[in-house]
Amino acid sequence: MSVASQAGRAGYGVAFRVPEFRAVFAAHLLSVLGLVVAEISLTVLVFRLTGSPLMSALTFALGFLPHVLGGTLLAGVADRVPARRVLVVCDLVCAACAAAMVLPGTPVAALLVLRCAMAFVAPLFQGTRNASLADVLGQGQAYVLGRSLLRMVAQSAQLAGFGIGGVLLTVLAPRAALGVTAGTFLASAALLRFGTRRRPARAVGDRRSPLAGARAVLGDRRMRALTLMFWVPAVFTIAPEALMAPYATGIGSGTVALGLLMCALPVGTIAGELWAGSALGAAARSRIVRPLAAVSLLPLLVYAVRPGVVPLLAALLLAGLAHAYTLGLDQWYVDAVPEELRGRAMTLLSTGLMTLQGVGMALAGLAAEFFAVHTVVTGAALLGTACVLLLLRELRATEERDGADQHMTGR
Repeated sequence: MSVASQAGRAGYGVAFRVPEFRAVFAAHLLSVLGLVVAEISLTVLVFRLTGSPLMSALTFALGFLPHVLGGTLLAGVADRVPARRVLVVCDLVCAACAAAMVLPGTPVAALLVLRCAMAFVAPLFQGTRNASLADVLGQGQAYVLGRSLLRMVAQSAQLAGFGIGGVLLTVLAPRAALGVTAGTFLASAALLRFGTRRRPARAVGDRRSPLAGARAVLGDRRMRALTLMFWVPAVFTIAPEALMAPYATGIGSGTVALGLLMCALPVGTIAGELWAGSALGAAARSRIVRPLAAVSLLPLLVYAVRPGVVPLLAALLLAGLAHAYTLGLDQWYVDAVPEELRGRAMTLLSTGLMTLQGVGMALAGLAAEFFAVHTVVTGAALLGTACVLLLLRELRATEERDGADQHMTGR
């Protein structure tokens, strides 16, 4: 029986049957939890050392710019160096940075530099890991399901990690909690080093600059359209999350309601991916890409009537559920990207996604300075839907040009 047919019948179990993937999955869980704990602990530590809310907020926001620089400058490494070596070194760099933060004499400026260093290598790690999944699980449906599992771990760890970090800080000092982060990254490095096979680099002789690699990905019409299908919706989907606190305050909701509303979209996203990965086969996951992507932002139009907590919870859950289309999009993407460009393409994908989410947050906040929050989110839903429809049209054109019928059959 082929891997694809096994994936179609067994759901996520087909990925967990591969020992290497179990190591990758466990390493991913540890590193994500460690990073969330580090973000909380470092924010609290900097605030205690400086007494400045601005410095505390800056610490949390420092992940964006280094992420962009790292993704741009290091992208070529993902294809020119063996994947296992890249992953282990990135984990060790993060472990060393976290360990240095633990030292009592480390000044605030050094803490911020160390935070930047962790963010700098993050896109290389993410892109290399996502590209290597195709080596571990094959390029078919097992890859799609494995990628979905890693995404759900990231979403779940974000939700649980802040709670775990908060509890941890009730029993440990912030520097001691950062020691826990160093331990999680060391454990992740050990899992990847001893739990995965060494494979040769995909493009040893390719000496193109990072920008040339990006041009190779974005210069191809289909790869560009697929990349934008990951990036563009994120710019608009982030608007309700970025503006949730002022909206909740405006309708008179308390902190409990705010917490529920903040969780609704990621919970819906996890549920949607679980459904698509467990209940649908490969062909069905490809068929739902267009209809679900087209309507994914429409539930946010409920903001136009300034809803209360319950209808807004339902709308955010629906918007999250619609992200089930991402599994089919993953398959189209890995089919479209040549193997020798896979690491750079995946690094570019994760870098752009992180960057544009930050841009989306900033734009939403800026717009809310001039317009009511419910107007801003409604406008984001309308504009985002128009952009997604244009991208879907472009994708259809590339299939007609290239005869890409296989993308609809889920081969």
